[in-house]
Amino acid sequence: MVKTDKIAIIFPGMGYHSDKPLLYYAKRLAREHGYELLEVSYVFNKRARDVMNDDDAKREAFKYAVDETAKQLEPVKFAEYKDVLFIGKSIGTAVAAYYDKENGINARHIVFTPVPETFAHLRNKSGIVFHGTADPWCENDLTKAKCEELGLRLYEIEDANHSLETGDALTDIKRMPELLSHITEYINR
Repeated sequence: MVKTDKIAIIFPGMGYHSDKPLLYYAKRLAREHGYELLEVSYVFNKRARDVMNDDDAKREAFKYAVDETAKQLEPVKFAEYKDVLFIGKSIGTAVAAYYDKENGINARHIVFTPVPETFAHLRNKSGIVFHGTADPWCENDLTKAKCEELGLRLYEIEDANHSLETGDALTDIKRMPELLSHITEYINR
């Protein structure tokens, strides 16, 4: 791998890894724009749907992911990079924001389908947010209010779920170029 002055870290969700469309294409775009890539991985002992309505299980999953992230990113010398980009999905958005804040990295964030906890850790004007209006994990009003409060650019995907999908493959595929365009624009800032 060629060393650059830009690094992108991928923070997957509980069941949404970088081989799925949002992270796969965001990762490819980062690579095409000269970013060194690193992916955090964690293996949860529960499925996302099993923790959705269980606050204790959510806290346990978050703590586990934060601990794994700290171990895996410990060797990274963030001060050597001029541009640090965190690309997160679901719980990964909360982990990325927390890790950024706790370590003073000052990363830029691409936030795919945040969970409510994400907004407790994101810095002002630190990124862009993609949220589906049919996402059961994070209420629309909360997402809008927090993005406005934190100065985050919000892209709402109408009728899309927590994977930013509608249930209609052709609709989802037709929306992908617009999403990728927003990501490319943000990466190039």
